[in-house]
Amino acid sequence: MKPLTGPLLKLIVFAVVTATATGILGASIAQLNFSFGRDYHAIFSDATMVQKGDEVRIAGVRVGQITGVAIHDRGQADVAFNLSDRDSIPGSATAALRLRNLVGQRYLELMQAPTDNDPVRGESRATPYRPGDTIPIERTRPAVNLTDLFNGFKPLFKQLTADDVNKLASQIITVFQGQGGTVNDLVVNTASLTNTIADKDAVIGELITNLTKVLGTINERDKQFTDLLDTTQQLVTGLSEDRGAIGSALGSVSQLTAVTDSILTPTRGAIKDDVAALRALTDKLNGRSTDVAHTLNFLPEKIQAVGRLASFGGWFQFYLCGADIVAGTGKGDNIALAIDVPSVNQPVYTNTATRCYRDGNPR
Repeated sequence: MKPLTGPLLKLIVFAVVTATATGILGASIAQLNFSFGRDYHAIFSDATMVQKGDEVRIAGVRVGQITGVAIHDRGQADVAFNLSDRDSIPGSATAALRLRNLVGQRYLELMQAPTDNDPVRGESRATPYRPGDTIPIERTRPAVNLTDLFNGFKPLFKQLTADDVNKLASQIITVFQGQGGTVNDLVVNTASLTNTIADKDAVIGELITNLTKVLGTINERDKQFTDLLDTTQQLVTGLSEDRGAIGSALGSVSQLTAVTDSILTPTRGAIKDDVAALRALTDKLNGRSTDVAHTLNFLPEKIQAVGRLASFGGWFQFYLCGADIVAGTGKGDNIALAIDVPSVNQPVYTNTATRCYRDGNPR
């Protein structure tokens, strides 16, 4: 049996190395700081989105992290932070919350002194800040409120692509944080956007003109427009109340469509021929439009007469008012024949009932 010492040692070494690497990676992601630093405080009017573990920077270099955020004097925020390599902070220093990215993450920046682009209130003090000291609110600046900022630029963002929006948003945030070096880029992008809008001046002008006409028409027909809105609201309400029946009907319509398709698919050729023949029929009817109109005008009277004949059952009933024997055209003169010879072109039977006469003459 082979000894297990060698494989066991390799397994232990692998486990230790893996655990160490995992710990280092986790500490990096969590931004943990294991050094013994010095704690300080800063009072801000707004510390929205500031979280424990956010970075503290000086001139862009990370020198510590935020250790906590608490309420101070009801309407203010006390931000506690730790510096790993600083025994003191100059009395002229100021603290500002910056936006780390567009997601809204913050970091705390310590500056030696305020600049023209980043002014603060309050005078610097002669003595430096020692561990445990607090930078007053007069020497701090909160971060830019992204919601209010982007809401103000919403009409502008609607005219840009996604990449342009991201680029412009980053530059706007940088400018409003006091980093004025990118003002030139912002002006260039704004000028480019303005030129693009100016190139479409005619289209915008025509749109405004048409919109004015539409609004004028709506204003002239205010009552009708109000009635339309009320009717639409009633229609929507009715549809909402009958949504169950409508849903069931849609399912039935789907089934009807499937059945109709199964019927029309094998008869498509015959229907096509019928449509072609119908076109020829309509051409012929159109050529004899006078006869068609005459027939349609007298058709109700004829149908009514036929209906009276068949009113007693599935047969036609006739009332005999007279009978004639007619030969040829039936218009010849009456001929005197012998008694035993049937009459030709003469009445054989005449009914004297009132219904067989009209205005005193036989019908």
